[in-house]
Amino acid sequence: MKHGTSVQVCLPSELGFEKVAMSTAASMAGLMGFTEDRIEDLKTAVAEACINAIEHGNQLNESLNVAVVLSTISDGLEVKVIDDGAGIHNKPPSPDIDRKLHGEEDTRGMGMFLIQALVDEAEWYAGPPGKSYVRLLIKLAKETQ
Repeated sequence: MKHGTSVQVCLPSELGFEKVAMSTAASMAGLMGFTEDRIEDLKTAVAEACINAIEHGNQLNESLNVAVVLSTISDGLEVKVIDDGAGIHNKPPSPDIDRKLHGEEDTRGMGMFLIQALVDEAEWYAGPPGKSYVRLLIKLAKETQ
């Protein structure tokens, strides 16, 4: 796949549609030569980003959409998940995994932490409605370049 190829998917703000973005990202990554492990990481990160956009950015408002833009770069795949919210202004604290596992904290609230653990770069941008997004970058493994 040539450098600079872009695909855009427009999703309704309804839980379940993150699977469309996951499948699209996996297909692109497969065409680019990503390993199966990296594709699984990408799918999980994209799903989490879409769920956050649907739930938090668009407040489950089904009249709003989430855009997912996948772009090939020289050494990987860039993903932008764009919603109509105001964006995140204060990053939540890292979760305490032990407390969550022991039922002392809500099991929810791990999305951003998980995304950052699975991709090479994750950045959140706040903007006016329709301009807030998370940018993910996942690089091809060295052995496949």
